[in-house]
Amino acid sequence: MKLLAVLAAVLLEHFRPLNTRLAIFALFNQYSDALERHFNAGERRHGVVAWCLAVLPATLLVAVVYVLLYRVHALIAAAFAVVVLYITMGFKHFSNIAAQISAALRAAELDKARAVLSKWYGQDAGEFDAQQIARVAIEQSLVFAHRKLFGIITWFVILGPAGAVLYRLAHMLKLRWGELDPSESGAFGAWAQRSFELLDWIPERLTAISFAIVGDFEDAVYCWRSQAAAWRRPGQGIILASGAGALGVKLGEPLPIAGSLQTRPEIGLGDEADADYVESAVSLIWRALVLWLALLTLLTVANWVGA
Repeated sequence: MKLLAVLAAVLLEHFRPLNTRLAIFALFNQYSDALERHFNAGERRHGVVAWCLAVLPATLLVAVVYVLLYRVHALIAAAFAVVVLYITMGFKHFSNIAAQISAALRAAELDKARAVLSKWYGQDAGEFDAQQIARVAIEQSLVFAHRKLFGIITWFVILGPAGAVLYRLAHMLKLRWGELDPSESGAFGAWAQRSFELLDWIPERLTAISFAIVGDFEDAVYCWRSQAAAWRRPGQGIILASGAGALGVKLGEPLPIAGSLQTRPEIGLGDEADADYVESAVSLIWRALVLWLALLTLLTVANWVGA
């Protein structure tokens, strides 16, 4: 049943991608902001309580609804699972952005590529050259594929629809609270950061292994083992190093942002990034998705045979 739910959600996401600014997530952001205002006293324990109040009610509600619907009929529960996955996923939107950047680079429309990338990257890309635009676009594609697709699927397989909600909300709080300046908010956001790192430990490695299998396995594993730890966020470094090695492209390296040079380690092997490699990154992600669906199929068949 989980295989069919994932497949249906992926097809829906592919042909009818939802707007990333859904009202339900806007409401959650407002709720999380209210919790921060009331609980942020600069201590870790306050952040833990606020995190539980933000994440657990929605996660438990989805779990209860799914169980009740399953008792009514398995197909109704499956339909509910598809809806939850459809809402929590969001990769297709970002693959479209990668395609826009690739097309702009091919047409030598660097200003357009910079504008699209700046909005996606969340930082000013106005000083990037073509290679830097392509590198960051590939990095964003790999990371967002993990966050919006493979991480969601992993926790859906583990805990059902509640797992998908848990992962998505935990990631949102990690971005909202985990990035708070400790000098202003103390340790309030520490648990939001740490809890997501724990939730993402298994998915990160599954994603990295998937990239290695469907790409250049030897280089992917080498980059993972030798370069991932140097990245500012080692978990993210695992995904980027494996993806870069699988593609045979160089990522990372310093970036000119707001008049200064942002230091980043070199990651990956092989050629310099360009529009072709942006498209290759999207292709790598889709091949990895096919691999995941094939493995889910084998697990489903094995479960049926065992039953």
